[in-house]
Amino acid sequence: MKKLLSIISLMSISIIGSAQIDVHCHMISNAYLEAVKAHGMEMDEGFPIPGWDADAHLQFMDEAGIRTSVLTMPAPQPYFGDGAESAAICRKYNEEAAALKALHPGRFLFCAALPLPNVERALEEAKYALEVLGADGVKLASNSYGQYLGDPELEPLMAYLNSRKAVIITHPHKPSAANGKLIAAVPLASYEYLAETTRAILNMVAHDVLVRYPELKVVVPHCGSFLPNALPRFKGLLPVMINQGYMQPVDVNANISRLYFDLAGAATDDVIESLLTITEPSHILYGSDYPYVAAPALVGAKKSLEARLASHGLDPEDVLSRNAARLFGTDIPVREYGDRIVRLAEIEVYPDKLEEYLAFAKEVGTVSMSVEPGVIGLFSMQDKANPCKVYILEVYADNEAYQAHLKTAHFKKYKEGTAQMVKSLKLIDTNPLVTATLNKSAVR
Repeated sequence: MKKLLSIISLMSISIIGSAQIDVHCHMISNAYLEAVKAHGMEMDEGFPIPGWDADAHLQFMDEAGIRTSVLTMPAPQPYFGDGAESAAICRKYNEEAAALKALHPGRFLFCAALPLPNVERALEEAKYALEVLGADGVKLASNSYGQYLGDPELEPLMAYLNSRKAVIITHPHKPSAANGKLIAAVPLASYEYLAETTRAILNMVAHDVLVRYPELKVVVPHCGSFLPNALPRFKGLLPVMINQGYMQPVDVNANISRLYFDLAGAATDDVIESLLTITEPSHILYGSDYPYVAAPALVGAKKSLEARLASHGLDPEDVLSRNAARLFGTDIPVREYGDRIVRLAEIEVYPDKLEEYLAFAKEVGTVSMSVEPGVIGLFSMQDKANPCKVYILEVYADNEAYQAHLKTAHFKKYKEGTAQMVKSLKLIDTNPLVTATLNKSAVR
C-alpha cells in the first residue's frame, strides 16, 4: 500500500475529461410554448413541438457523454404580426436561457433568439443578449416570414454581429410559401428543411455576406443540408448569370470557407464524405437535435458516429469537442493547484459481485469525465494479486467540484447500485509531492 501511494504521488495527473459539446439542440420554454399555442401555431412546422425540461436534458447529456449543450429557440419564429409582442417573447426566452446557463455552469450555453423580421428590434435584442445577458451567439432562422438570410434589410444586424465576432446558429424554418397538402404528406424535416437551409445559405453567398463580414462564424445545420450537391451547380451558373447582368461576381469558395457545419440528422458515411467535399475537418461539429429525437436513439446514434468518424479521417475529439470549444471560446484557463482535491479510494468488492461492480465503476468514471468540468481525473486500478481490491485515484478542481460530483445523477446511480457489492471502503486524502504536474492539468 505504501508503495502504491508513493507511485501515485509522483504520477503526472493528466487524465482529462472529454469536454464534448452539442451545438444543435433546443430549449423549449413554457413561456415560448404558451405564446405559440395562443396563436394556434404549434403545428405551423407540420409536426408537434416536443416537451422539454432542463432536468431531462441534463439526463440525456449525462447518458450521451455531453458536457455542454448550446441551446437555441426552435421553430416557429414567434412573430404574429406584432413586433412588440415578438420582442417581449424573445426577451423572456433569452433571460430564461441566461438564468439556466448561470444555474448550471459549464453545462449550458445559449444563442439568443431575435424578434425578426423587425430588424430594429432584433438589433436591440442582439445588443442586450450579447452585452448584458452574456449570450454565446445568436440563432437566426433561414427565413423570418419571407425575410431570408442574406436579405439587404439585415445589413445593420450583420454589421453589428460582425463587430462582436458573433457565432450565428442557423436553423431551417417553414418556407415563406409552402404547399400545405405537400407538407402534410411529407414532413418538412424530411426534405424541405434541407432545401430551406440551402437556399438561405446560397442567398448569403450571392450577397457576399460572409466575405464582407469576415468575423461572423455561421453554423449550418443538418450535415450541410443540400449544399454539397447545390454548390457545383451554383458555381456553374454564376458566370452565366453575371454575363447576363443578373448577379454580381462573388467568391463562392471564400464565402463557404467561413461556414461551420453540424452533424445533426442522418450523418451517414455517404453524407460525411459529401460534406468533406465542401469543408475541412476543423469546421465540423457535433449536434444532436434534442429533444426532436428521442434520447435513447440519440445516444445510440452518437456512439455509432464516434466509432466511425476516424474512418473518414476525422479526429473524434475534434468533432465532438475541440472544434466547438474553439468556436465558442469555451476553453477554461489552467488553474493553479490551490484547492484541488486528490484522494485515493481503496475498495474491496465481494467476488461474486466483481464483474457487475466494474461495469458500474466504468460507467460513472466515463460519464463524470465527459460531463463534469471539475472532475480532473478518475483513474481506476485493480490489485493484480487480489482483483477484488480496487483503487480509484480521484482528482477534483476544488471542494465545490467534489460536492457537485456527489450530487450528480450518475454518481448517485453508482453509489446506490453498488451499495451491496462493496465489502469495505476506505478514502485516503493525499498531499501530492509533485504539484507541477498537477498544474498542467486543465479544468475542462
